Amino acid sequence: MRRRWNRSGRAGLVAAAAVLAAPLCGPAPAAADSVVVGGSPAGVDEHPWVVALGSRDRFGGERSGQFCGGVVVGERTVLTAAHCVDEEVLGTALSRVPDLRVISGRDDLRSTAKGRETAVREVWVNPEYDSVTNAGDIARLTLAEPLPASSVLPVARPGAAEEKAGSKAAVFGWGDTTGNGTYSSRLRSVGVTVLEDATCRRAYPGSSVGRYQADTMLCAGDPRGGRDACQGDSGGPLVSRGKLIGLVSWGSGCGRASSPGVYTRVSEVAP
Repeated sequence: MRRRWNRSGRAGLVAAAAVLAAPLCGPAPAAADSVVVGGSPAGVDEHPWVVALGSRDRFGGERSGQFCGGVVVGERTVLTAAHCVDEEVLGTALSRVPDLRVISGRDDLRSTAKGRETAVREVWVNPEYDSVTNAGDIARLTLAEPLPASSVLPVARPGAAEEKAGSKAAVFGWGDTTGNGTYSSRLRSVGVTVLEDATCRRAYPGSSVGRYQADTMLCAGDPRGGRDACQGDSGGPLVSRGKLIGLVSWGSGCGRASSPGVYTRVSEVAP
C-alpha cells in the first residue's frame, strides 16, 4: 500500500484499514503507512525533528502505538499527512481518538525509557486535501506542551534549490522495510533523489492510486528502484540540505524503479 497509506491504491487502502483495526483486539504490529525501504538506522539525537504519531488505543502498544510519522516545524507545531488523521486510517473519527500523541526523542518504539509523548491539543486538516488525487495531503498538529526549540526543522521556501530535480534528499520513518509488512521498531532513513516533474507525471498520469500534480507534490526515489518510503512512513519528512521539502504521501508499491514515492510539496501547502 502506499499512501504510504494508499501506496497500492484505494483497494489496498481499504484492506489496510481493516488490518489496522486488528490491534484493537490483539497485539499486532501497528502500520499506518510504510517504513523506509533500502535504508539504514538513524538516530533521533541527530534528527530531533523526526517524530512518530501514536495511539495505543487504536494500534496497540507494541511499538508505542505508532501509525504514521511527522516533523516538528515549531515548538508546538508538527506537520503530517492529512490522510494520517482520516477515519479510513484511524478506523474511527479523529474525535474518538483521545490518546493521540506525538512521540519525540525515541529511536526504538518498543521502549519508553527514552523520549516523550506529547498530547495533541488541536488538529487542522488542509481543506483543499483531495483523497482521490492525494493533492494537498497535509495536516498540522498543535501540541499541548512545547518541544525544545532545537528540535525545529526549517521549511524550504517555494522554488528553493532544495526541492529542485536532482537534489539529494533523505526520508525518515519507522515503516515497512521490505514492502511486505516487515515494520521497524527503530528509526531508519534512506537517501533519494528529487525527480523531474515530467518523470513523476509519466509514472502517475491518473489512476485509482492517484494523480501527480506538481503544484502540491514532488516525487523522489532512485531510478534503479530499491530506495523509498513505504507503509507506515506516511507523514514523515523528506529533507534536503537541512530543510523540510516533503511529507511522505503516496505511491504504487515500495522501491519500484518505475514508481517513485510521491511527497506533499510542503513549501506550497504548509499553513
